[in-house]
Amino acid sequence: MLLAARIIATGSPAYLFLPWNLFLAFVPYFITGWLSSNVGIMENKLKLLLVLAAWLLFIPNSFYIITDLFHLTRIESAPKWFDLLLIFSFAWNGIICGIISLRRVELVVGLQGLKKFSVPMVFAVMWLSAFGIYIGRFLRFNSWDVITDPFSLAAEIMDMVFHPLQNGYAWGMTMGYSVFMTFLYFTVKKLSETFLVSR
Repeated sequence: MLLAARIIATGSPAYLFLPWNLFLAFVPYFITGWLSSNVGIMENKLKLLLVLAAWLLFIPNSFYIITDLFHLTRIESAPKWFDLLLIFSFAWNGIICGIISLRRVELVVGLQGLKKFSVPMVFAVMWLSAFGIYIGRFLRFNSWDVITDPFSLAAEIMDMVFHPLQNGYAWGMTMGYSVFMTFLYFTVKKLSETFLVSR
């Protein structure tokens, strides 16, 4: 509704990319929803790993939408307060999809008898997601480039790994976003537990 109102009021198609980004944010949510309703998959380790690999490939998209806030300084056709509300509305939905999706995977890990690894898994996923956000936002790769353009993607990653000092911006952003998203995840998780207790 906010996006439609903006287009009607300004006549500008700016931010039409937001629904697509939000759709991509929903993909890992749909994957884990499907996994939760097909528990038989969990009995087949290979199938489970394949599903989780697909999920891991798309989970950065749920948090990537945060960086659409960068566009606040680039697009001028509407008041900044409205654009902030618009982008944050999309970003919040993406974040919630990511958090719920990750929580489902955390529960799956627990059901596999690996509960003690659930917290390290969350840290690892958030770090990889932050790394994926950098790759998507600044290197302009998409999730499916792992299949369609793997060599270029691998070359960029190798350059970052072997030349860390020359890629301080990338590693700084990755670390900052991973810490922020990890705190965000555990905050929401704790709040949900508090609400359940209060009931």
